[in-house]
Amino acid sequence: MFNMNMKKIILPLLALSIGVTSCKKFLDINDSPNSPKEENVSSTLIIPGIEMNLAASYGNYFRIVGGYYAQQYSQTFGTSNYLDYSRFSSSQTRSAGTYTQLNTRVLKNANTVLEKAKTDGDWNTYLIATTLRVFSIQALVDAYGETPYSEALKDDILSPKYDDGKDIYAGILAELNEALSKVEFDKPILPTFLYPKVGNQDPNPADWVRFANALKLKILMRMSKVQDVKSEVAALINEDMFPLSDVSYANMWADETGKANPFYQEEFATYFGSNQQNVILNLALSGTMEDIEDARLSKFFVKNGSGLYNGGVSGTNFSISNVYTASYFSRPNMSYNSPVYLITKSEIEFFLAEYYARYGSAGQAKTHYENAITQSFLSAGLTAADAADVYEGEYAYDNAKFEKLIGIQKWIALSGTNNFEAWCELRRLKYPAFGTVTGENIYNEETDVFKPELYVPGTLYTPIKYNTELGSGKVLQRLRYAQSSTNSNANAPAVKPDSEPVFWAK
Repeated sequence: MFNMNMKKIILPLLALSIGVTSCKKFLDINDSPNSPKEENVSSTLIIPGIEMNLAASYGNYFRIVGGYYAQQYSQTFGTSNYLDYSRFSSSQTRSAGTYTQLNTRVLKNANTVLEKAKTDGDWNTYLIATTLRVFSIQALVDAYGETPYSEALKDDILSPKYDDGKDIYAGILAELNEALSKVEFDKPILPTFLYPKVGNQDPNPADWVRFANALKLKILMRMSKVQDVKSEVAALINEDMFPLSDVSYANMWADETGKANPFYQEEFATYFGSNQQNVILNLALSGTMEDIEDARLSKFFVKNGSGLYNGGVSGTNFSISNVYTASYFSRPNMSYNSPVYLITKSEIEFFLAEYYARYGSAGQAKTHYENAITQSFLSAGLTAADAADVYEGEYAYDNAKFEKLIGIQKWIALSGTNNFEAWCELRRLKYPAFGTVTGENIYNEETDVFKPELYVPGTLYTPIKYNTELGSGKVLQRLRYAQSSTNSNANAPAVKPDSEPVFWAK
């Protein structure tokens, strides 16, 4: 486990250079002898480092594993870097760097800001730190199921216990509610990468309230199938204070080592001397989107050398093929300045649609469902008319099938913005569901026969080679506890089965 008794980490300004966390070296920031002493470092210096480490972890490693586990990505010809993800496998070592980065460089520093803000009575900065902290903790619960929380990052506890996910959710909801109750709208709030100062215009505390409310909505709706949250969501809806645009780290990246979008830097750039490409479009996604002539496909992925959107099959890397080589497949449409999305307007509308569908207002559910699809198209640079082609066709709203419709359409929408959340919602809503066609039916690794026409749109399929501990026809339900967390921790629980859902997916 990483050292829970470590001195509070303070990130100097060079934290603005971002690192990668999955297989290349990740952000490595140590206290510099030329940096200010801890007691003299302000929140203005610490928060940028918190944000960039969150973007590095959530926008890269979590995006990659989410894309593979949600069957939006597959592995390209000949390479094997993420072939285990393609087979729905997880290991304790693969996520160790990301887990440490979130805990030491996000949560530890967020706690430092919280302490300073509380001492100073700076409740707007308190809201910033709380929101970033809660966002990170929720991601850890959604990925691992259980994680240290009540005893985490305490100097006098070397072996923190792992708390149940539902208890952690209750705790972070309370944290958000406390921070929201203390907001001072008539006082300034620090500029951040998420909400910077624009010209002479200072950021508005209301923007952070809107983000915190969206995060609160996501937490509540994740809980909604295992706990009655109707009144809490109704109160949020009545307040009607959700983000006015997508919440993302955008218009801030540079085409330089350590400063580009983290997923682009990991998978597309050659800053580290590697030309290896791994991630390609998955047949499950391409087949579903092409079936309904979904214009978002052209925004989320790039055509192959023949001008086509070809997807690969989970569980293989086509290594014996002379035909299905790297140039045959489509790649994600990424650039150095692509946003790192934390939550989109489309996601918020999907949650609202689900709320109304579940609690008896089919008309409002339909409105929010159509708004959700429209917002996805608008965010992708398309039109509302393009969106209507989707929700007026095969995926027209039917309240009797709300989970299937919302599940599949949210899966599509998130494929271009937030693959980790797509994996989360796939586990919770259970859609897309598995069909009867398998990866082995679609592609024969021995004969190199590829039959993509067998794929049934709107379904998942068992990978060609798959995680036998999980079994066929199943989505991986959790990441295995990170080795950097369990090593030397006497209170680390036994690793749970890959098929064991996190609390909100049961």
